[in-house]
Amino acid sequence: MKYKNLFFDLDDTLWAFSLNARDTFEEMYHKYEYNRFFHSFSHFYELYQQRNTELWKEYENGGVSKEDLNRQRFLYPLEAVGAGNASLAKSFSDDFFLVIPTKRKLMPHAREVLTYLSSKYHLYILSNGFRELQSHKMRSAGIDVFFKKVILSDDIGILKPWPEIFHFALSATQSELKESLMIGDSWDNDIVGANRVGMHQVFYNVSGRSDLSFQPTYLINSLQDLLGFL
Repeated sequence: MKYKNLFFDLDDTLWAFSLNARDTFEEMYHKYEYNRFFHSFSHFYELYQQRNTELWKEYENGGVSKEDLNRQRFLYPLEAVGAGNASLAKSFSDDFFLVIPTKRKLMPHAREVLTYLSSKYHLYILSNGFRELQSHKMRSAGIDVFFKKVILSDDIGILKPWPEIFHFALSATQSELKESLMIGDSWDNDIVGANRVGMHQVFYNVSGRSDLSFQPTYLINSLQDLLGFL
């Protein structure tokens, strides 16, 4: 067997972050009566996502702190429509973070694939997510039992794709580089990051991306595809 250690990204690789987040945002939108400020939920969510993407890039490059990331991304949609209210945004945010880790939607075939792979490999999570959320999300969805260790950027203050977090993950799990495989949906964070340290990669091309800068070790369109070579 070529590989012994499989490192999985969590959000939108196993746990359906995009679906779970949208569900939670819509729930909070109605709870806090945001229809007072926005034409529709879609109007609000588009504003949020636009600023959230920008802030995550800044966070990944060390431009903003975790606290500023969370404060600004929830406040921005209100500010964009002239209803900036830091107290309201914080209440919305606090509630959001209580609810989202209780959501249970997984990516298609995640559970069956993990059930199969966990009997043959050492499975680990390698994620940029926050410690207080990721473990709760995994427990809620019932997939925590499949993993021997959860390695998060919060552990060392360094995010994928930086080489240090991959080296840390290998060391923390006592895994050999040549026996390890990174599986994720983010081209830049998971695939480019793993490639830089010489780790083989599986690109889960959820978004149908075609502008790949190199050929990943494996490319899949469904988690079921993993069973064809693992």
